[in-house]
Amino acid sequence: MSDRKVIIIDDNPDQRFVLKGLLEDIGCSVVGQGTSGLDAVNLSQTTAADVMLIDVSMPGMDGIDAVNMIKNLNPLPVILFTGIKDTDTIKRAMDAGIMAYLVKPVRQEELLPTIEIAISRFKEFEALRRENIDLKEAILARKIIERAKGILMEKEKLSEQDAFKFIQKTSMDRRESMKEVSLAIISAFERKRV
Repeated sequence: MSDRKVIIIDDNPDQRFVLKGLLEDIGCSVVGQGTSGLDAVNLSQTTAADVMLIDVSMPGMDGIDAVNMIKNLNPLPVILFTGIKDTDTIKRAMDAGIMAYLVKPVRQEELLPTIEIAISRFKEFEALRRENIDLKEAILARKIIERAKGILMEKEKLSEQDAFKFIQKTSMDRRESMKEVSLAIISAFERKRV
């Protein structure tokens, strides 16, 4: 049995009722329900959920457009469920970062594995995304430090090793990152140039 918190978004009340019953039967808690893409966006920001189940076809903003907004505001794993099986819908779902796809009518035995796979894939994706951001920040910091070292070597006639040690020691003394110290060095020498 699962103890996952789930949001259900579907404009069909009968479908929501059936899905809620299936989810509760496998031990999930339905913590939010909505009838539109806008409801999905709002609930993703105001309701603590492990996963969202969302229909594609709804009036106004469809499920895929809602997921595109959600991933920029407050990402969470999303499972799309639909009666539509065309390749365009599948491609749009993949481009939006949908973690899983269920075809109506949803069968209870599919729900738990699909929910767990969606959550697992989402966690992996988020870890990779954070790792990518950290890597980009590290590369940027390295470039800034190298530029500051170059300035110290040119203007203060320090060796590369002494310039690095100066930045490192200043960083420790000021309890600032080497990037912050390097930015201050670059800024100070650019002001002198003006």
